[in-house]
Amino acid sequence: MSKIFSRDSWEEIIEALSSNWFRTALTAFGVLWGIFILVILLAAGNGLENGIKQGFNGMATNSMFMWSQTASQPYKGLPKGRRYNFKTDDVPAIKREVEGLRFVSPRNQLGGFRGSNNVVRGLQTGAFNVYGDYPEIIQQQPMDITSGRFVNYSDINEKRKIAIIGSGVQSALYEKNEEVIGSYIKINGVNFMVVGTYKKKGNNGDPEEMQKEIYVPFTAFSQAFNMGDVVGWMAITADDDHSITNLKSQVFDVIKTRHTINPNDDRAVGNFDLYEEFSKIQGLFTALNFVAYFVGILVLLSGIIGISNIMLIVVKERTKEIGIRRALGATPWSIRAQILLESIFLTIISGMAGIVLASAVLWLVNYKMSGMDTSEMMFLNPSVNIGVVFIALTILIVSGLLAGLIPAQNAIKVKPVEALRTD
Repeated sequence: MSKIFSRDSWEEIIEALSSNWFRTALTAFGVLWGIFILVILLAAGNGLENGIKQGFNGMATNSMFMWSQTASQPYKGLPKGRRYNFKTDDVPAIKREVEGLRFVSPRNQLGGFRGSNNVVRGLQTGAFNVYGDYPEIIQQQPMDITSGRFVNYSDINEKRKIAIIGSGVQSALYEKNEEVIGSYIKINGVNFMVVGTYKKKGNNGDPEEMQKEIYVPFTAFSQAFNMGDVVGWMAITADDDHSITNLKSQVFDVIKTRHTINPNDDRAVGNFDLYEEFSKIQGLFTALNFVAYFVGILVLLSGIIGISNIMLIVVKERTKEIGIRRALGATPWSIRAQILLESIFLTIISGMAGIVLASAVLWLVNYKMSGMDTSEMMFLNPSVNIGVVFIALTILIVSGLLAGLIPAQNAIKVKPVEALRTD
C-alpha cells in the first residue's frame, strides 16, 4: 500500500510513460476509444428508450383496453356469432371479484376526425372524437389541463353536460384570443358547456389528431346520446403489486360469466395489453444494453491488449534497471507492484479521457436537441447515469490489472546477474 502513496514511485511511473510519449499516446488511444464507444452506445440506447417511452404519452403502462366481440362458440342454447355489449353493472362486478385492480373505467365514444361533422359552434363545425369518461381516465391516459378543469364525480353524479376540449378543437372552433371556458358547443345537436382545455404530448399515433378530442362525463354521454347502460369498452389498470397481464384472465372470466359466454371462447372478448407490449419493449432495451456492453468491452479489450504489449516492451527495455534494483535488494513484489501501477495508471487516465470525451459529445447532442420540438421524436435525452461511470471505472481498474499482469510476471523473472550483462 505504501508503494501506491510513494512520491518516488509516481515520479518513476510518469518518467517511464513520458519517455516515449507518442507510443504511450497511441497505446492509450485504444482504451480511450473503447470506453468512448461503450458510453456512447449505452447513451444512444437510453436516448432511444426515452423516445419510445415518450411515445406511450405518459400512459399507465400496467393497463389494458377491453372491448366486446362476437361469441365464436355456442353456449347454453345461445348461437355462435351472437353479439353482446358490456353493461355499466359489469364495472362494479369486475372491481368486486378481481383483486389487485386500481382503476376500471367504462368508456363510450362517438364521431371521429374521419367521420362527418358532429360538433358545431356558431358557424364553425368539425368532426371530432367525443369520449364519455370517468375522472380516473386522466390518470390512465394523462394529459395537461391547460385551462379550467377535468371531469369530476359531481359531474358524473349530476350528469352535467360539460366538456373538456383539446387544443386542436379550440383552434378549429374558436378565434385566437377568444374566451373558451364557459362557452357552449353542440355535440350531435346537444349543448355542452366547455369547462376545460387540454394538450397531449406523444409521438405515437397521430399527435395532431390527439388534440382534436372532446371529453364529457360518462353519465351525461349515456343520457344525451341514448346509450342506456351500454359500455363501449373499458380501460383497466392494475395496482403496483400486480400485473394486468396476470389478472386479465380473471377479468375475462367475470365478463364471460355475466354474459353467458363459453368459458373457452377466448375470441369473445377483445383486448390490448399495454403492459405486455411495454414489457416486450423493455426486453428489447435490455438486449440493446447487453449488445452495447458486449461491443464496448470487446473494443476496450483490444486497447487493453495493446497496453499489455507495450508494457512487455517497456519491461524488456528496462531489463538492466530491474536487474540493478533486484541486486540492491528490491523484492519481487515491489517490482510487480511498480509494473502493475504503471499499467493501471495508463489505463485509468486514458479511460477517463474517453469518458470526458463521450460526455462532451453527449452534452453537444443534448444542447442541439434542446432547441428542437422533441414531442414527436423517437430519440430523446441520450445520457448515462452515474452507475455506468462507476461500472466503467471498475472495468478500467480490472483491465489495468490484467494488462499489467503478464509484464509484471516477466519482470520478476529477471535474474540480477543476467540483467546486468544486458547492453
